[in-house]
Amino acid sequence: MDTWVAVTVGIIPSIGVGLLFWFSIRAVIRADRNERAALAREDAALSAQDRAEAPDEPPAA
Repeated sequence: MDTWVAVTVGIIPSIGVGLLFWFSIRAVIRADRNERAALAREDAALSAQDRAEAPDEPPAA
């Protein structure tokens, strides 16, 4: 029984570090995804604004 306790005590820190790493990477990936989505919305709004302000007639040569 002492062997299983020693194995468990040896594995728990590795599992804890692995979970911390996983949560950290997940947070970074989610932040990147949200930032890219916000930039895409901003670019779409600016494009729509540019199209609305652009004249319908082509420029004179």
